[in-house]
Amino acid sequence: MQLQFSFIIPVFNRPDEIEELLTSFTKLETALNFEIVIVEDGSDITSESVVSVFKDKLDMAYFFKENTGPGDSRNYGMSRAKGNYFIILDSDCILPPQYLNEVQTSLEQDFVHCFGGPDASHNSFSNIQKAINFSMTSFLTTGGIRGNKTSVNTFQPRSFNMGLSKEAFVTSKGFGEIHPGEDPDLSIRLWNLGYKTKLIPKAFVYHKRRISWSKFYKQVHKFGLVRPILNHWHPKTKKITYWFPSLFLMGFVFSVLLWYFLAIKIFMIFYIIYFIMAFILALIKTRQLYIAVLAMVAIAIQFYGYGLGFLKANILINILKKEPEKQFPELFFKKS
Repeated sequence: MQLQFSFIIPVFNRPDEIEELLTSFTKLETALNFEIVIVEDGSDITSESVVSVFKDKLDMAYFFKENTGPGDSRNYGMSRAKGNYFIILDSDCILPPQYLNEVQTSLEQDFVHCFGGPDASHNSFSNIQKAINFSMTSFLTTGGIRGNKTSVNTFQPRSFNMGLSKEAFVTSKGFGEIHPGEDPDLSIRLWNLGYKTKLIPKAFVYHKRRISWSKFYKQVHKFGLVRPILNHWHPKTKKITYWFPSLFLMGFVFSVLLWYFLAIKIFMIFYIIYFIMAFILALIKTRQLYIAVLAMVAIAIQFYGYGLGFLKANILINILKKEPEKQFPELFFKKS
C-alpha cells in the first residue's frame, strides 16, 4: 500500500502551541507529501489566524466544530482527511526533523495498522515540564507499566503520538467518548478486531504535557479513574501492574503509621531507597540537580494522584457497582 499521510491535530484554546508545532512541520527532513488537518474543538481562543500564516508553506485543512472532546475531534478530522494513514498528535507536541522518515521506514519494514511513538523532553521546556516528562516515562514509575514496548499486541499507543490506518479507523469507528482513556480503549478494540499495534521507538515527539503541578495532578488523577473503567469494559486486559501506584500509596501510609506509632522503620527505609534510586536516575538522565529534585515531586504527585483515582474508581465500579458514565460524567464527552 502506498502510504499517504494525514496529520490529525485537535486543539482547544492553544494557538501558541499550534504555532510551535506547525513551525516544526516546516523543518521536517522528508520528501514525502503530507496533509495537516487542524480541528478546533469549540475554542474561545482560536488558532485560525496562526494556521493562515502557514497555509502557503504547508498543505493544511482547518475545521471549527462544537466542543465534543479530543477523541471525537480526531474522528472528525480523520473522516475529512485525504490520506490513507493518519498520524494523530496533541497540540502541545513538537516534531523532530527526522520524525516522518522514521515512521515511513518502520511501516515499510513491518506494516501495522496502528503504531505509537514515545515522547521526549525538549531543551525549551520548563524545569517542571522536564521533571514531569521524567516521571511519566521512567521505568521506575507508571511509565514502566504500559506494556512491553517491543512486543506486538501489548503496546497501547497514546494519542499524543499515534498512527492509525484509514482501514482500521473505518472498521473500529475510531475513538470513543471517554477522555482520558480513549486511546487504550481504541487499542484494545483494534486488537479484538485482529489488528496489530507496535511502538516505533525512533518516531518520538517532544511532548510538553502539563505546565503546573495542579494540572499535572488533575491529569494523573483522571488516568487513575479511567483505568478501572477500561478494565470493566475489557476484563481480559486486567493486569496486576495497574495496582502498583495504589499499592505504593497504601504501603507508604502504612509505613508512616508504623514508624509514628510503633517506631518500626524498616518499611519506610524501602521508600527512602526507592526515591534515592529515582533521584540518581533522574540526575543521570537530566544532568541537572534542580530538575532531579523536581522529578521527585512529580513522582510523588503521580503516584498519589493515579493511585487515589484508581482506588476510588475500583471501589465505586467493582464493589458498589456504579455505572461509570453516571458516576464520572466529567470523563465522558458526547459525540457531535
